[in-house]
Amino acid sequence: MPLVTGITTVADMFLGVTAHYRGSKKDAYRRKVNGKYAGVSYDELYRDVEAFALGLRALGLSHGDRIGVMSENRLEWIVADFACACAGLVNVPVFPILTPKQVEYIFNNAEVKGVIVSNALQLNKAMKIADAIPTLEHIIAMQPDALDREPRASERGARLFGAIMEEGRSLAEAVPGQLERLAAEIQPSDLLTLIYTSGTTGTPKGVMLSHGNFASNVTGAASAFPIDPTDVVLSYLPLCHAFERTTGYYTCFAAGATTAFADSIETVPENLLEVRPSVMTSVPRLFERIKNRVEKSVQAGPEKKRRIFNWAMRVGVKRFRRLQRGRMVGPVLALENAIADALVFSKVRERVGGNVKMFVSGGAALPNDIAEFFFALGLRIIEGYGLTESSPVISANPFERQKLGTVGKPLGNVEVRIAADGEILTRGPHVMIGYYRDPVATAEVIDPEGWLHTGDIGIIDEDGYLKITDRKKHLFVSSGGKNIAPAPIENAILASRFVDQIMLIGDRRPFVTALIVPDFDALADVAGLQGITPPDLRTPEGRHAFVEMDTVQLAIEADIKRLQRDLSPFERVRRFELVPEAFTVDNGMLTPTLKVKRNVVEEQYAALIDGMYEGVEMD
Repeated sequence: MPLVTGITTVADMFLGVTAHYRGSKKDAYRRKVNGKYAGVSYDELYRDVEAFALGLRALGLSHGDRIGVMSENRLEWIVADFACACAGLVNVPVFPILTPKQVEYIFNNAEVKGVIVSNALQLNKAMKIADAIPTLEHIIAMQPDALDREPRASERGARLFGAIMEEGRSLAEAVPGQLERLAAEIQPSDLLTLIYTSGTTGTPKGVMLSHGNFASNVTGAASAFPIDPTDVVLSYLPLCHAFERTTGYYTCFAAGATTAFADSIETVPENLLEVRPSVMTSVPRLFERIKNRVEKSVQAGPEKKRRIFNWAMRVGVKRFRRLQRGRMVGPVLALENAIADALVFSKVRERVGGNVKMFVSGGAALPNDIAEFFFALGLRIIEGYGLTESSPVISANPFERQKLGTVGKPLGNVEVRIAADGEILTRGPHVMIGYYRDPVATAEVIDPEGWLHTGDIGIIDEDGYLKITDRKKHLFVSSGGKNIAPAPIENAILASRFVDQIMLIGDRRPFVTALIVPDFDALADVAGLQGITPPDLRTPEGRHAFVEMDTVQLAIEADIKRLQRDLSPFERVRRFELVPEAFTVDNGMLTPTLKVKRNVVEEQYAALIDGMYEGVEMD
């Protein structure tokens, strides 16, 4: 539960938690200084937020003004966000990987009056679009050397984050209590942030989320996730995304946990060992990478090590499945699991820091095989569900009673029901105000009774757990009139060790096909066992040649047939093409939250897709 009960605004939360720890030596945050993690106390955090908030107001920014933020995760992001929350300003965060043109659209739509950037790269991006944003008056750079590396910014009046803070610090010393008076003016209905949905198709829409939206969702999430002041959190997901904003940031802060920032997504394995966290929010892709890394390490070892590992995993999975069914483990299996833990599981847990109490997974469905792998190791993954428009958490698996294949039970202050067509609807204080300057789009998703239409298809089982079966807008209707949900089929095929990524094709088509990004390492091992030397897989040419090899094609075909046995004939992938380039954020095929942009992938591989239906009569 939150340290401070009855919070109605994020400003309330910030002031209440920092007051609770006033004078203590406990770290609120930890960040890298000269290559080592250093603590930031609650007193220091309060003073910085106070100073920056007063500095922003001294620039002439007033209640309701929008402030764009272009930054990677760092302490200054937190300071800027809490300062905006307490000063009545509206934070408009964007993913730092967005192009200038994408940022220009968002900041123009939001009518930002100020932009805060992290470094010279983001400052350069801001300068390219500054003249195209008529409302923009202030540019602020966090990195001290940013202005030196972008001289045009000084000419336009850009200021340093630290300079704004120093001015605010002088104001705070001259007249104490100003931050509290500003925060007292904030109402739960006041807009806190505009989060622009990246979306898999279409133009981004600004989701209007209020102080009350987040305060209610933090209260509900804190009851679902057992986070407390003893916890240390490793944060690597973008703070500009609603999932990390609520779960990895606000909820952890409200509970008094200490948060450390990862250097980057690439350094998470090293940062896990440095920070030794008890809690981390993540997306399934990271769990998949950890699983693959462990298994690859085992396969590269001696045969005895492989046999022990495989035995231990069988024991761990057997124990977990019994617990899932509510059955007793029994003394023999308990003893076997204790031995497996000593020989294998404890060593793997050390590779993720050794102190993990729970991972929280969101953003996409968590495949059952990955979940079972972690639970067998004694690493608990709490899978939840939500969307930006719901602040975002709607449901979460209970800490003591996870049910694989579901996204848990609705939060205590959240209503959920299933519509006649199977769509999941939710209602409550977590539902957004609406889409910014778009009443038509708002009316399309929030009905007159206040129910938010999520666009997801699902069911509520006999135990009250919510299960997502697919995206409503991603349902395929074959040319034969069959409704096909691609997500369960994709998840089934992703269980293949030879498949890294997959996207199904089938809407208005006579049968289902797939584009598959293979797992090159796993397939190279198979080729090697057959005495085949793969081409250089580090080059595009090598990967192109490799996916054309019969050995590769046949290995994947055999696995697909095996994994599709329980599917209906009309659901099965009948043809596939292997693509040598992964779907990534950088090449535009994934959203920043790692969802496949189906329209982009279909356009990129239109010729391959058409080829799979060549010679077939289309309706």
